[in-house]
Amino acid sequence: MGDLDETVTQAVEHARESRLNSIVAVLVALAATCMALGNIKDGNVGQAMAQAQAKTVDTWSYYQAKGTKQNIAEATYDQLTALKATTGGRANPELDKKIEQYREQAVRYEKEKAVIKAEAEGYQKSYDDLNLHDDQFDLSDAAFSVAIALLGVTALTQKRWLLGLAAMFLAVGVIFGLAGFLGWTIHPDGVMSWMS
Repeated sequence: MGDLDETVTQAVEHARESRLNSIVAVLVALAATCMALGNIKDGNVGQAMAQAQAKTVDTWSYYQAKGTKQNIAEATYDQLTALKATTGGRANPELDKKIEQYREQAVRYEKEKAVIKAEAEGYQKSYDDLNLHDDQFDLSDAAFSVAIALLGVTALTQKRWLLGLAAMFLAVGVIFGLAGFLGWTIHPDGVMSWMS
């Protein structure tokens, strides 16, 4: 009977090992699939971030150019006003016309700058929003990578507690992956600042 008990015990343990390896294999396949989908989306987010950053830089450059034009218009206005003062205030319709033109230009540039500034800030906000999702996908990718490594060690060692640890990393990967796909505002700032 002792041999029979030992054979049954070995068969049960082997069945458990096979079941554990089957679970590990399925979880590795699911984690790898989720990683691949997340990487595709993260690549698209990265491209959108690059576009938003380029638009931000271009718009701020345009804002600065308008500021330079405004400064030139204001300086010219000041010079023409000073010139008029040196003429003793005699009526000079051409000079008065030029003074008014430069005053209007300065006012117009100030208004245009306000619109351009709002546009640049909008592009910056878009970049920041995209960056949040990029960080979510990065954290998801890292969690899935750790989970896959732990699942590999689980298959080799047959330690069930490693499966539980891998499941925790899988859960983190799923949560942050879903957050990236669904636009949730779960902020991984603490983790990302530690990793950067």
